[in-house]
Amino acid sequence: MKNINQDFAADQPFRSLSPAVMRASTVVFDSLADFARRKERQPDGFSYGITGTPTARELERRIAELEEGAHCVVTPSGQSALMTTVMGFVRGGDHLLVSAACYGALRTFAQNWLARFNVDVEVYPPAIGADIERYLKPNTKMICMESPGTVTMEMPDIPAIAAVAKRHGVLTMMDNTWASPLAFRPLNHGVDFSVEAATKLFGGHSDLLLGSISMNDAGYYATLRETQSILGQQTSPDDCFLVLRGLETLRVRFAAQSRTALEIAQVLEQQPLVEKVLFPALPSDMGHGLWKRDFTGNGCLFSLILRPAPESAFTAFFDALQHFAIGASWGGVHSLAAYYPAPLQADRLFPLTDQPIIRLSIGLEAPGVLLQDLQAALSAFANVANGSDA
Repeated sequence: MKNINQDFAADQPFRSLSPAVMRASTVVFDSLADFARRKERQPDGFSYGITGTPTARELERRIAELEEGAHCVVTPSGQSALMTTVMGFVRGGDHLLVSAACYGALRTFAQNWLARFNVDVEVYPPAIGADIERYLKPNTKMICMESPGTVTMEMPDIPAIAAVAKRHGVLTMMDNTWASPLAFRPLNHGVDFSVEAATKLFGGHSDLLLGSISMNDAGYYATLRETQSILGQQTSPDDCFLVLRGLETLRVRFAAQSRTALEIAQVLEQQPLVEKVLFPALPSDMGHGLWKRDFTGNGCLFSLILRPAPESAFTAFFDALQHFAIGASWGGVHSLAAYYPAPLQADRLFPLTDQPIIRLSIGLEAPGVLLQDLQAALSAFANVANGSDA
């Protein structure tokens, strides 16, 4: 029976500026021979939905292009991208180096899980460079980096660490979410794996979870595609579509948010209640020299250390916020504020401070509105800190 839609499709060709969303669990084959050899289609092809559909491949191609890399694997979250990279290469008996300032879930995974599988996990000072060589052992497999640190904003010397690792045959992975490939490209600085939490700047609207791992080595790519499959790290095609859409506005969002973040950080730095602004783009920051040398942009995330005060003063600060939502993520179009209490800082290895830290993610709101909100929050903080009921 003739399908009437066939003639219509032939007469009415369809093209769109939006990529197609292709969903699949089962991938079907033309013959038994094709089915029997399905695994040979990897790492680029399609054998089962868990390793992606054409929608995921298009996103991987776009991200690899941004990173100036040859290959990319997308995963269900930034956290899963970090874990998948480590699990692809680190085995029992290996030595793993993790920055004290890296994403907390990665450090917890290494110390509470991998260590129980006979991985020798060691945490190193975050603001380090070529001195990382002192931490290497004959069995060191990988160095996990983040620049700057996820809360405390320390700046490691990434090219120096990568050079040392290369000399010793050690793999390097860097969480590059703060800068994105628009401001820093780890692969061009000798890093083996560049990880992005696409949840944040790539997606840009706080409505999805997705991570990416970019690299140049084809063998590493094949290993990570297999790891993705074995660990079941399937990425939703719908989320891939949302990130593809987010990438269309990444450059303009990043430029606007970075500009506003720097403006706000400069104002806050002059406030008497602010002891320190942790933001490498500021000349006063201890990592500014490395940032200025290697980076071309400053991201939208920075942290504050306020003058010592009771916990109730920090509660007042957050209660006064009207435009900043309270939340732990960042990189979206809405501004966020997060809180990291003093005990968390004091208990950290190689602590930057023993004081609480407030972290701000700057969105696309007008700078004046955000500054007014922060001034009101600082006033509320001061009222409690000074013992006033006003």
